[in-house]
Amino acid sequence: MNLIPFHPMRNADQIRREINRLYSFPYTFFEDEFAPRLAVPFTDIYETDEEIIVSCDLPGLQRREDVGIQIENNMITISGTLNREQHVIQEDRLHKKERYTGQFRRSVSLPATVSIDNVRAIYKNGVLNVFLPKTDSREKKSVQIEFQY
Repeated sequence: MNLIPFHPMRNADQIRREINRLYSFPYTFFEDEFAPRLAVPFTDIYETDEEIIVSCDLPGLQRREDVGIQIENNMITISGTLNREQHVIQEDRLHKKERYTGQFRRSVSLPATVSIDNVRAIYKNGVLNVFLPKTDSREKKSVQIEFQY
């Protein structure tokens, strides 16, 4: 009989991936009637030598005012509202409604330290790409101390 050593954290990475997958799904199945519906758009984050790139699927944006980007404490938050043209449809004639309309919000930690200067954002073909220049976290800055007598 062979014994397999017990490793309590063996499946921790798989459990973490499953939890992330569950909470990153963009639509809530069990919504409270009184709670506003809030979507979490699908997002990819990758990096080059010079910058972090955040790509976010946001099909249906009509105007630049419909989306906002905030960067604070090495975290990016993309939020806004999806307003789609909707025809007046009688409820008894609506067979399926899957396209999301309403507010969305996504906050993610960035994998490297970024500079908030020279951030660029481009929306094209339903995808918002945010380009964040990286900074060297090892940089040191001397601060002059003002002495008052």
